[in-house]
Amino acid sequence: MKKKLLIVEDEFIEAKNLERILLKAGYKVCGTAKSVTDALDIVAEEQPEFVLIDIFLKGPQTGIDLATALRQRDIPFLFISANSDPATLEAAKKTSPYGFLVKPFRERDVLVMLEIAIYQHEHGLEAMMRKQPPAPKSAAMGNPAGSEAICGIVGKNPSLRQVLDHVRIVGPSVTSVLILGESGTGKERIARAVHEMSPRKDRPFVTVNCAALPATLIESILFGHEKGAFTGAASRMIGKFEQAEKGTLFMDEIGELPVSAQVKLLRALQEKEIERIGGKETLKLDVRFIAATNRDLEKEVGAGRFRLDLYYRLNVFPIYVPSLRERKDDILLLAKHFIDVFCAQEGRAPFALPPELGHMLETYQWPGNIRELENVIRRMVLIGPGETDPSLYFGGHAQPQKQVAAEQAPSAEDEEIKTWQAYEREYILRVLKKCNGKISGSNGAAQFLGLAPSTLESKIKRLGIKKHDYNGTV
Repeated sequence: MKKKLLIVEDEFIEAKNLERILLKAGYKVCGTAKSVTDALDIVAEEQPEFVLIDIFLKGPQTGIDLATALRQRDIPFLFISANSDPATLEAAKKTSPYGFLVKPFRERDVLVMLEIAIYQHEHGLEAMMRKQPPAPKSAAMGNPAGSEAICGIVGKNPSLRQVLDHVRIVGPSVTSVLILGESGTGKERIARAVHEMSPRKDRPFVTVNCAALPATLIESILFGHEKGAFTGAASRMIGKFEQAEKGTLFMDEIGELPVSAQVKLLRALQEKEIERIGGKETLKLDVRFIAATNRDLEKEVGAGRFRLDLYYRLNVFPIYVPSLRERKDDILLLAKHFIDVFCAQEGRAPFALPPELGHMLETYQWPGNIRELENVIRRMVLIGPGETDPSLYFGGHAQPQKQVAAEQAPSAEDEEIKTWQAYEREYILRVLKKCNGKISGSNGAAQFLGLAPSTLESKIKRLGIKKHDYNGTV
C-alpha cells in the first residue's frame, strides 16, 4: 500500500507539480506546507509516513530545522534542493536524510528516489546494521586463531572485523554498496566478498575501472553500442551493464568519472534500464551495483566534480576499509600469508620472518597499504630473507629506518613547508624518472610504488604531471 506523504515546498508551482506526480503514482498526499510551522502542524494532525522537504524555505527556519524535528519524531524524509554547496551538504548530512533530489528533476527521478528512500527506511541501512552477524569460525577456516578469512581476506584487527561484519550483513541484500578507503587497501577484494556472500555469487562479477575509461568511449563501454552507431563501430558491442546481468557490477574509482557520464550512470541506476548507443530498444536490467573510491566524495560534490544526487544514490551502505597503518596488528599475519602464497608459487620452502625484518615491517607506515606489503614480500621471497639491505625489499625507496628517523626528527627550519600533494607529486616524478617513464609492467613505476597502474595513471592526471616533466633519469 502506498505511503501517506507530506510536501514541504514554498514555491506554488513546484509544490503542485510534486503533488501531481505523487498522486498519479498512487501515493496519498496529506498536505503541502510552505513553512516549518505549517509542516509541523500537518505532521501533528495527519501523521505522514514520509516527508519531501525543500531546504530553502521562506521564513526564519529552513528545511534543515524541519528535518531535525522530524528525525526526533522518527519520521523519514528526503531533501529537494537546487543548491548543493558544501555547507548545505554538511548541514543536510547531519540530519541523516534518506535521499537528496537535485532540481531540476524528472518525474521518474522523484518516484525512483522515493521508492529507494522508503525501501532503505524499511529494510535498509539502519535495520541491517542492528542485526548481529554470526560469530566467525576462524578455526574452521584454517586461519590463525582469532583471525578472519572471508573470500581470502586475512586479518584479526577489530576495524577489519567490523568491515567483514558489514560484508556479511549487506551481502545477501540487493542494496548498493559504496566502498571507501585509500589506494591499496583491498577495496576490490571487499567488493568481491560482498558478491560472494550474495545469492548472485554464481553470476558474473564485472569490474570497471573508471580512471582507465577513455572519455570518448565511456558511454559505449558502460552501455554498449550497435553496429554503425558511430565511426569505427564495426559490430555490436555489449556494455558492462549487460555483461553484469543477474550479477554484480563493480565500478572502481567512481570519483574519477566525468560529470557528464555521472548523469547517465544515475539514470541507469535509478531506472534499471539502458539503451545501447545507436539502439532503439530499452533494455531492463537486474544488476547489483557496488562502487569504490579513494576520494572524499563530499569534497568532490562541494567542488562541483561529483553530482550530489548520485552521491546519495550510491551512499546507501558505505563500508570504510582501514589503511594498513590502522591495522598494524595484521601486518605480520599478512606477511606470513603472502610468504606462504608466493613460496608456493615459486616452488620454494616457506620461511619464518627474522625478528629484525618483522620489526621493520611493523614500524613502516605503508603508504601503498596491502598492495605495497604484498610487493615487498614478493621481493623478499625472490631475494631471500637474509639480505641485510632493506632497500632491496622496499624497491629502493622509503626504507623503514630512514622513514622513522625522518618522522622523529623533521627539519622544518631550512626547508619550505609543502602541501602533501606537492610532496606526492615530487615523489611520483622522481620514481617516473627513475623508471624512464615506464608506468606498468616489470620495473615500472606502478610496481615500484606498490600501486595498480590505473591508480598511478589517475594520480598522474590529478597531480597535473605531464610526460615532458619526467623525461630523463635521476
